[in-house]
Amino acid sequence: MGTPEFAVEGLKILVQNNKNIVAVITAPDKPQGRGLVLTASPVKEYAVSQGLKVLQPEKLKDENFLLELKSLKADLQIVVAFRMLPEIVWNMPPKGTFNLHASFLPQYRGAAPIHWAVINGEKETGITTFFLKHEIDTGDIILQEKEPIFEEDTTGSLYERLMIKGADLILKTVNLIENNNIEPQVQSIINPENLKHAPKVFKENGKINWENKASQIHNLVRGMNPSPGTFFVLNNAICKVFKTEIITKDLKEKFETDSKTYLYIKTKENSISILELQLEGKKRLKIKDFLIGNDINDINDINDINVNY
Repeated sequence: MGTPEFAVEGLKILVQNNKNIVAVITAPDKPQGRGLVLTASPVKEYAVSQGLKVLQPEKLKDENFLLELKSLKADLQIVVAFRMLPEIVWNMPPKGTFNLHASFLPQYRGAAPIHWAVINGEKETGITTFFLKHEIDTGDIILQEKEPIFEEDTTGSLYERLMIKGADLILKTVNLIENNNIEPQVQSIINPENLKHAPKVFKENGKINWENKASQIHNLVRGMNPSPGTFFVLNNAICKVFKTEIITKDLKEKFETDSKTYLYIKTKENSISILELQLEGKKRLKIKDFLIGNDINDINDINDINVNY
């Protein structure tokens, strides 16, 4: 059970290792693009290419879907980046239902664990397989592996590594369950106050607050890259920011530039050097190219007002 690209690698590794996949369950086709063309999910596209049976229920409690799911007589269900399942679904197979989660649980339970690990400046995260239960991301852990977060990582680059690592962990988990060789562990929480959460991120989460520290802003840019992105208001226009660098000095003015090679913006602690950006209605540019085409003397307002974005 899965929908986005992140779930494809896990399905692919099971196919490549000759596991008996009785069906693939994914989201219904959705209209996309300017032409609103019905488009299949990445998981469906791969499943169809392999001749696998595909189910696309609108509602997971639909009686016809439940009857068809039961008729498959699956021993095990695997969930990767899918919807929240009702108990009647996750409790159906005799060997249970396990989920792949892109964090080292119990930290970063929620919809966007990769984003928030990078946004919060973590040096390490991980990947976890666990059996589903009522509360989200709280089930007994089957396997876990850690993964470093490098200084140059974005959510995009970390996503790619965890996607591959996660697929390998899915295969290991399936093999252990198949051989009745698992010892699930209850998630250990010593101090609930130390738990970090990972709610879904939205565009408004990417609005830069220059009153924060340079490290916080830099991590936000990394964590919201490639999507949904970060932005600020420049001369009353939205300016998207794709890449930054921390400059360990405090500026006397709100921003500093030589109009040719750099643009520094003052923050609560240290400063930010903007390396790649995109002004509203313009192309994405490296800072040198941006400064060539824009008179820096016209920049008179780098602010923190609320905008409709």
